[in-house]
Amino acid sequence: MTKTLYRPCVGIALFNNEGKVFVGERIDTAGAWQMPQGGIDPDEDLEIAAFRELKEEIGTNNATLLKIHNETICYETPLEIRDHLQKVWGKPYIGQEQTWIAMRFTGDDSDIALDADEYPEFSQWQWIDLDKTLELIVPFKRKTYEILIEAFKEFSA
Repeated sequence: MTKTLYRPCVGIALFNNEGKVFVGERIDTAGAWQMPQGGIDPDEDLEIAAFRELKEEIGTNNATLLKIHNETICYETPLEIRDHLQKVWGKPYIGQEQTWIAMRFTGDDSDIALDADEYPEFSQWQWIDLDKTLELIVPFKRKTYEILIEAFKEFSA
């Protein structure tokens, strides 16, 4: 399969000053937690997409860039949710091809507003240890998060 079957996406590992990472529980799937992520628009710069996604998903883009992971990471979505996602994405992707960015949160927790966007992504959020993300993430994204834990461990608590 070629990567054209994967939706171009940016993911953000947002660390606070204590080295904890932001995770949100998906509003459409109780118990499914993840870091902010979203599609990259055609001809959109990666960093611009990352700051846009932060603003859309957590209500603030008060952050600074720490590191861009040097490889993209692809994952396939399970067949049972693929039809739904293809409608949301507007194209028949089988999964996502993600470029991950580590960022430092420069705001206050009170800046985080999950309902700031017309289409909220998360129902609740928390700061956790980076390695604890594996306990909360949906199974089909675990390999991605294993890679991120290794790639961004220098920023974690």
